[in-house]
Amino acid sequence: MLNINNLSVKVIDSDINILNKLNLEIGNGEVHAIMGPNGTGKSTLAKIIMGHYQYEVTGGNIKFNGKDITKLSVDERAKLGIFLSMQDPTVIDGVSNSEFIRTAQNEINGSKTNLYEFIKSMESSLDDLKLDSNMIHRSINKDFSGGEKKKNEILQMKLLKPKFIILDELDSGLDVDSLKIVSKNINKYLKDNKDCSILIITHYPRILEYIKPDYVHILKDGNIKKTGDMKLALEIEKNGYQIIGEENE
Repeated sequence: MLNINNLSVKVIDSDINILNKLNLEIGNGEVHAIMGPNGTGKSTLAKIIMGHYQYEVTGGNIKFNGKDITKLSVDERAKLGIFLSMQDPTVIDGVSNSEFIRTAQNEINGSKTNLYEFIKSMESSLDDLKLDSNMIHRSINKDFSGGEKKKNEILQMKLLKPKFIILDELDSGLDVDSLKIVSKNINKYLKDNKDCSILIITHYPRILEYIKPDYVHILKDGNIKKTGDMKLALEIEKNGYQIIGEENE
């Protein structure tokens, strides 16, 4: 589904690459996790897959289902089925959740969403996520708690039905109960959409205990240094990232 080939990325107006010839392949129906120290490029990877304007690709490319998306705009990538649950979701005052999601659905589908079906799906998803029904009328993320912001990202995911989902530190700002609710909804989505793939960006293996990864990658110095399974995440939790440096010496 996703092929990243020798990708090098820098911040606009900077000469320093954050990602250096990074390679990553994610197949249909796979769950991958990226872990690594602060400042090593994890969130940069998430943003560059989505087409963030602050970053420039200096080498390599990104392909999604065989299509080169390296130069596509954010909305073009979203229409192809790529979704980013942001680490710090943006507040958009004056635009309600229902307006935003229904407009996005219309753009993705190329036609107007049936209002009755939309309301029915929205209410069901709100109930699944244990969110108040008034959320649909509130401005996007305005005065939301950290947990409400993250749940609202998953609400969008459930209704927009993406093919490839990036979860950038979803577990930050969530208490234990909220993490269980969010993870249950993501796992249900994966079960119902078997070809859907997920890339989880995280510091800690806690979320990986709920959303089981097929592969765990350690990102350090702008590149993937090691790939394994859940055992690798637990090893990092126990011994820290210095073990990667020791193995490369």
